[in-house]
Amino acid sequence: MTNVVMPQMGESIAEGTIVRWIKKVGDSIDRDEPLFEISTDKVDAEIPSPAAGVLTEIKVKEGETVAVNSVVATIGMAGEVRTKGEVSEPPVPEAAVGQAESPATPSAPVDAAGDVEEPAADTAEGLRRQKSSPLVRKIAHEHKVDLSQVHGTGLSGRVTKQDILGYIQLGKSGPRPAAPPPGPTYKPGEHVHVVPMSVMRKKIAEHMVLSARTSPHVYSVYEVNFSRVSMLRDRKKAEYEAGGAKLTYTAFIAKVAIDALRQFPIVNATLDGDNIVYKKDINLGIAVALDNGLIVPVIKNADEKNLLGLTRAINDLANRARTKKLNPEEVQSGTFTITNPGIFGALYGMPLINQPQVAILGVGSIDKRAVVIDDAIAIRPVCHITLGHDHRLVDGADAGRFLSFVKERLENFDEAWM
Repeated sequence: MTNVVMPQMGESIAEGTIVRWIKKVGDSIDRDEPLFEISTDKVDAEIPSPAAGVLTEIKVKEGETVAVNSVVATIGMAGEVRTKGEVSEPPVPEAAVGQAESPATPSAPVDAAGDVEEPAADTAEGLRRQKSSPLVRKIAHEHKVDLSQVHGTGLSGRVTKQDILGYIQLGKSGPRPAAPPPGPTYKPGEHVHVVPMSVMRKKIAEHMVLSARTSPHVYSVYEVNFSRVSMLRDRKKAEYEAGGAKLTYTAFIAKVAIDALRQFPIVNATLDGDNIVYKKDINLGIAVALDNGLIVPVIKNADEKNLLGLTRAINDLANRARTKKLNPEEVQSGTFTITNPGIFGALYGMPLINQPQVAILGVGSIDKRAVVIDDAIAIRPVCHITLGHDHRLVDGADAGRFLSFVKERLENFDEAWM
């Protein structure tokens, strides 16, 4: 018998939700054939079967969330299929796919002082508590604080010294008055249709609330003349398409943004408590709209690619994002994000920062407009680009210099950069 476990979809992921079982109990399945679909706070993905055989038991129902490495199903022979009257055991954490079942992990012991020992790292709570330094854990232990209840503002949600001290201080001054419960948004008998939020929608909601709460957002908007880029795109798109790459404006913007990140590394940084972490790699996230949400695949080491390489990477990641074929590492470790509300006709956007990054570039629609050139009115393709930035680290002057650089490069794009 082979155990099927909830996979570790990234180093900071502690749990996942079963969205859909592609196979049902009793179905035959081949190794690497899609078995079930999951959703985490990083990616939605179809998970392949770790072995060939028959799906003998499903331990976790659709819509349930379990810790990574929990057994969610078993694969065996046809004669091992669990009958209808039998009850499944609750999922237990496993070391890896395909290993034999191990005894359930006992509850965390309690010492004489009544303190609960920290749970093992293979539980969801344990993984969250791992995101803290020994000093933070010592402070939490001394003040009897459960670290899983503390919102971390460090890298990947790590709890910093400031986070734990602030939490303790809040406790000493007393809890904030609870907000009154919201009233119903509709009345009995009102003509409405109520459906539960999808897992992806819930995760997006959590991330956006976290971002708004974490970063003081400031926005700068610049107008860019796309005449040069439009001309080059028209000239080169047939050549690119012959090579299997659809040349879009996004690729030009990505190329210039990468150059700007090299020039202004503060925009490619992040905050870790009181420390500024300058990222030497430029890992560019490109937001992709899906039917039921949004996902941000990441082009790793994007500064090593020319325009053709960026075009191919953007096309590939967008296509696989829409077909749920992304690998976990392809949605992790982004250092800067580009999002394009302009494809839906927006003049410009004011996007929320993709934590723990400190800036995000929003691209508006590219439309022909009347502009003044050398005291004469002319018609040109114009686009508004927005830099949303975390004012804890990036000031308005930094944003202005960054956007001025992007504007100048786009308006004078050199064919040698292609």
